[in-house]
Amino acid sequence: MVRVDVSARNPGKIQAALTESRKGLTELVLEPLREEQYFEIREPFSIMSVVKSPMGLMMGFMLIVMFLMPKLVENMDPEEMKRAQEEMRNQGVPSLANLLPGAGRANRD
Repeated sequence: MVRVDVSARNPGKIQAALTESRKGLTELVLEPLREEQYFEIREPFSIMSVVKSPMGLMMGFMLIVMFLMPKLVENMDPEEMKRAQEEMRNQGVPSLANLLPGAGRANRD
C-alpha cells in the first residue's frame, strides 16, 4: 500500500511512502483502472422514435384514415349513401354563434 501526503502549506508538494516500511518513494506512477465517462452518451437518431411518439401515431392514424375513407365510401350502396347524406343535412352544421354562450344573444338584439 502507498500513503500519499499532500501539503496544505506548500501547494504542489506531494510525498509518497510505502505504508509497511515507511520508505519514501521518489517516483510515483498512477495508472487509471478505467476511463471515467462524465457525460451521458446521446442516443442516436432513430426514425422509429419519431413514429412511436404521440404526434407520429396521430399523423399515422390520420394518413390511414385519409386513404381508407374514400375506399370505404366507394364500396357503399347508393341507397345507403343517400340516406347518410340526408342524415347529415338533417343534423346541420353548428355555427359558431350556437357554440358560444354569449354570441347568440348579440345577433338577436
